[in-house]
Amino acid sequence: MQLKELASQLAVSHILGDGETVVTGIQTDSRKVRPGDLFLCISGLVTDGHQYAAKAVQAGAAALVVEHDVDVEVPKLVVKDSRYAMAVIACHFYGYPSREMKMIGVTGTNGKTTSTYLIDAILSGQGFRTGLMGTIQMKIGSQVTDMERTTLEAVDLQRHLRQMADVGTDYCIMEVSSHALDLGRVKGCRFRTGVFTNLTQDHLDYHGTMERYQAAKGLLFSRLGNEFTGRSDERQFALLNADDPASAEYAKQTAAQVVTYGIDSEADVRAERIEISSKGTRFRCVTFKGTADFQTKLVGKFNVYNSLAAIAAALLEGIELDAVKSSLEAVHAVDGRLEVVDAGQPFLVLVDYAHTPDGLDNALSTVKQFTKGRVLCVFGCGGDRDRTKRPLMGKVTAKYSDYLYVTSDNPRTEDPGQILLDIVPGIEQSGMPAERYELIADRREAIEKAIARATPDDVVLIAGKGHEAYQEIMGVKHDFDDRQVAKEAIRGRFRD
Repeated sequence: MQLKELASQLAVSHILGDGETVVTGIQTDSRKVRPGDLFLCISGLVTDGHQYAAKAVQAGAAALVVEHDVDVEVPKLVVKDSRYAMAVIACHFYGYPSREMKMIGVTGTNGKTTSTYLIDAILSGQGFRTGLMGTIQMKIGSQVTDMERTTLEAVDLQRHLRQMADVGTDYCIMEVSSHALDLGRVKGCRFRTGVFTNLTQDHLDYHGTMERYQAAKGLLFSRLGNEFTGRSDERQFALLNADDPASAEYAKQTAAQVVTYGIDSEADVRAERIEISSKGTRFRCVTFKGTADFQTKLVGKFNVYNSLAAIAAALLEGIELDAVKSSLEAVHAVDGRLEVVDAGQPFLVLVDYAHTPDGLDNALSTVKQFTKGRVLCVFGCGGDRDRTKRPLMGKVTAKYSDYLYVTSDNPRTEDPGQILLDIVPGIEQSGMPAERYELIADRREAIEKAIARATPDDVVLIAGKGHEAYQEIMGVKHDFDDRQVAKEAIRGRFRD
């Protein structure tokens, strides 16, 4: 595609050099540039892409997108905002792939991954060809790859959506993070349905305040189309959690049809008669398409919310309630979400991704409901992230646990010991005595001690990392999987 064609998509821009230069790919990382690529110089939060222009040209970049002129001898497209231009250019270069499938975006503090997996399971169970993008993995056709971030940058996102479209994908179900919305990564994507799970404290290191965090999430709904249509396949929906106060504001912001789900409030899709056990959850679901009793293999009230979101999304696509029930009841636990670790031990060990105060509250309150013995919790807080939530996490874990092992959870560039000390005030505020918790910076040691202490009827909850298979310390990722470490600890304890 010629540079001048890409320039034509931006009202205010100009080309320095040959506008007929052909570009064969797009990159934002100079290390990935190949001959013929267009390199976008993005003014980022940490580094400025303009500093890597010369390196990109040395690697073969045919042209650049810049916000100001740089001293390199290739054509340059000068724009006002290179990040915005990236979204526009990527959509046009890859042929607007989101228009060739129905996109369902899920945003919220907790529950995004599980909700997307459940929606995917229901739709694929009905024979639709689905794509999936989120925290754990990306699925395109039969190919599944691990993901490094929840929502990709615009260039990578549009490239993968094109791949999905090319293999005939009917639906793309994706997690949409607040960072992605704030940074414009999903601009240009045409969403069929936007789903809101909940809003609790997280990412304040980036957003600064809860108000700004809430506003970032709201961008998904405010950007849903501002026109109505007589065609059912072109209608757009805002699927909102009626039990979360933020939903009222999102309902005002969107022009899409609002559909609600919930437990405690009146809603279009509502759960009642909820029964929770260590084996799963029963509930009656009352919907705008009828009523059905569900028996899912997912544990906890928070998973009822995730299930309701998936049920509602499927009903909006015309799937019959009985078919939704059949597909949902067949789903097992999502990786790292209250996932059972079984190595033959006489007590229950669970691994969960919970890494926010609300996420821990959800996981621990659920575990507490069915635990006959003690709850032993291993948890920590990530480094270089919102420090204000550390004592809150300490307080909530102390509320439900009989014994705590406070440990590392990706300390990154921070001192692990200091992170642990930041958690302690919350534990003390709860009134938990000092003899009921330990500070152990080594996560393996903490898990081993929890396993060693557990007795029959106890539950060990290892929280924070879930599906992650690494521990990041001083910028280096070390192999570390809570599930594998727990199995090794169990086998070590019960070895003959």
